[in-house]
Amino acid sequence: MTPDRVRETPPPALTSPDTAREATGPARTQVALGRASVMATPPAARQSGRRSRLPNQPLLRHLLIAVGGLTVIWAVTSSVSSYDNFQIAQIGAYVVAIAGLTVLTGLNGQISLGHGALMGIGAYAAALIMIHANVPLVVVLVLAALSAALAGVIIGIGAARLRGPYLAGATLALAVGLPAIAYRWPSTLGGGTGLSINQPTPPSFLGTNFDPQEWIAWISGLCVVITLVVLANLVRSRYGRSFRAVRDDEIAASLAGIQVARTQIIAFVVSSACAGLGGALLALSTGTVNPLGFPLSLSIALIAGMVVGGLGSLTGAIWGGILIVYLPQWATSVSDNFGFSKGVSSNLAFGVYGLALIVAMLAFPGGIQGGVWRLANGVRARRARRSNPAPAGPQSNEHEQG
Repeated sequence: MTPDRVRETPPPALTSPDTAREATGPARTQVALGRASVMATPPAARQSGRRSRLPNQPLLRHLLIAVGGLTVIWAVTSSVSSYDNFQIAQIGAYVVAIAGLTVLTGLNGQISLGHGALMGIGAYAAALIMIHANVPLVVVLVLAALSAALAGVIIGIGAARLRGPYLAGATLALAVGLPAIAYRWPSTLGGGTGLSINQPTPPSFLGTNFDPQEWIAWISGLCVVITLVVLANLVRSRYGRSFRAVRDDEIAASLAGIQVARTQIIAFVVSSACAGLGGALLALSTGTVNPLGFPLSLSIALIAGMVVGGLGSLTGAIWGGILIVYLPQWATSVSDNFGFSKGVSSNLAFGVYGLALIVAMLAFPGGIQGGVWRLANGVRARRARRSNPAPAGPQSNEHEQG
């Protein structure tokens, strides 16, 4: 077929002014036709059959995963005891906080040892609003997240000027000093005894015998799903790309036109809002808020949960929340079985956290979620090799010669 013949009889889907202008020679005609044919091919047809099972749009894919997550939460909470639902609600609170910390540390590269104190800000804000104002629970949670976000703006402005151990030291001072404010204003914040709040009651259409802890677990699970969907889409937006660019190289990001300080402040605000929401959910699950509930060990536990779950992975925050809730219980049961003293029992959880970090870094450098992905990729590659076995040596040589 000659080039003129190609230009005279183009396919109907390829007739466009741009294609006609590019067709000035044989080589250009073939390039234009090949480029146009690729563009005319539907995206679903260019993907493999295995990858096309989920929609190509990230938002729609995240919403479908969210629906599946809500279904799992409903199935689990409906089949466990009241105490298990209480633990599930706590897991949800920690998952929200760890997800925000993942955005700050895993994606933006800022180290924070004060997220336990930010959770305390959200918890106290929720308690004060519920005590002194009669507003819907949604408003309480939103205001608690905004109060921690406002604190994150103040802290983030200072954090944008600090790097490495100086930033860790500043946030460590926040975790140590902020809970002590409750002792300064006992009339407002309750002092050492803290504040008691009325836990949300289930709606009437669920029945009079519906478990209140199950309802709180539903609320916590819904907040987890919403938070993960929002953060997943934020990570895929231009803000997420700016976070990663600043994390990788601040100088190169600045030369590319990214405002480094503003990007770091935005990351700190987003992470603080998640911590405040997690603190409010924790207050709802326990019914009390006191400074002893947000010690320095909580901030360390959040860091450990983020690293062991999977640094930089939002799905790893789920593993981290499970770790924070169940690991101290396992440590306590081990201490009771071996008859350790109270001093050893109180510090055994820290030793178990350190051991979990060491084991996770040696066995799964990408955390638990990284290990899950590695195992899934290995199984997928093995199935691919079984379905498409390599041809024998003589046959492959004949094909190569032909």
